[in-house]
Amino acid sequence: MKITVSTFAKRKAEKERISMLTCYDYTTAKIVNSSNVDAVLVGDSLGNVMLGYEDTLSVTMEDMITFGHAVARGCKDKLVVIDMPFMSYQISVEQAVTNAGRLLKEGRGNAVKLEGGKKVAEHIRAITNAGIPVMAHIGMTPQSVNAFGGNKVQGKSELAAKMLIEDALAVQEAGAFSVVLECVPAKLAKIVTEKLSIPTIGIGAGPDCDGQILVYQDMLGMYKDFSPKFVKHFGNVGDQILEAFNKYDSEVKTSAFPSEEHCFKIDEEVLEKLY
Repeated sequence: MKITVSTFAKRKAEKERISMLTCYDYTTAKIVNSSNVDAVLVGDSLGNVMLGYEDTLSVTMEDMITFGHAVARGCKDKLVVIDMPFMSYQISVEQAVTNAGRLLKEGRGNAVKLEGGKKVAEHIRAITNAGIPVMAHIGMTPQSVNAFGGNKVQGKSELAAKMLIEDALAVQEAGAFSVVLECVPAKLAKIVTEKLSIPTIGIGAGPDCDGQILVYQDMLGMYKDFSPKFVKHFGNVGDQILEAFNKYDSEVKTSAFPSEEHCFKIDEEVLEKLY
């Protein structure tokens, strides 16, 4: 059965946890679709892990549509959320609605995600009024990395904690169906989760959120440029891939591959006529 935004609401009401992973390509999407994971985020983190950028700021709407549609083709049973990239919604409410619509119409996502709290509440309200589900994102918002002065934990002071709670309540009131809490102290995330009627999805926000999300290359040990404290390696696929690549290289150079079992045959009579 297809996971939807209604599934998220039901999980919150019944106190059942929600699992999410990022996903950026069809092959991985097919694997996720066969798993028990509930939903995927086509994150603008693709700028880092797929395109090699230092941050997410260079990712375009065209990038998100291309990668989003690839994931949607492979993830038929999961909720597919697509990130709204930097400067695709900040200029105006009208711009936000137009681009959110493109991510559903062209990217074939089921929902969009955008960063910010009270400042984007009007945008969230307009997008949801257009019939497009919105996942909000507060705390450490990577598109604001320059304003924050780096990737830093948010909400540590009394004022910052109160502002984060206000942001969470604002996006809920605006119509968001869930909210990502990134790099937020665990006890503060617990308070936010208890105050909201919509699910919280944590990434570096402790165990009391209604759900969790990780970048799949991080949790599989594939991406090693930067490893946040909140990442747990559930596998070391990166090492296995490297080992396989080196084994392939060795067999090619020693002529062990391809062997007879990997070759196509031709009738000897045909060959005799060629000489």
